[in-house]
Amino acid sequence: MLSKCANPQCSIPFHYLRNGKLFRWDGVGTSRDAAAPSHAPKPNRKVEFFWLCGDCATRMVVVFQQGVGVTVRPLARIHKAAS
Repeated sequence: MLSKCANPQCSIPFHYLRNGKLFRWDGVGTSRDAAAPSHAPKPNRKVEFFWLCGDCATRMVVVFQQGVGVTVRPLARIHKAAS
């Protein structure tokens, strides 16, 4: 459940979707070994939502970082990496 902005340095509470930006992350709860038999249970899908308030959404983006998880990064850093 969303309660506040995903930016850890921001304490704006979540009230409405009309202000800010909502991010959906489709994670996997467990990983299945490639050598596992085909009848082995499929990994659990874990859907999470993250929200950035209007002010933070103009400056930041929610990203997934391997080994860390879901974090926020400045937009300038994202645009620079894409160039």
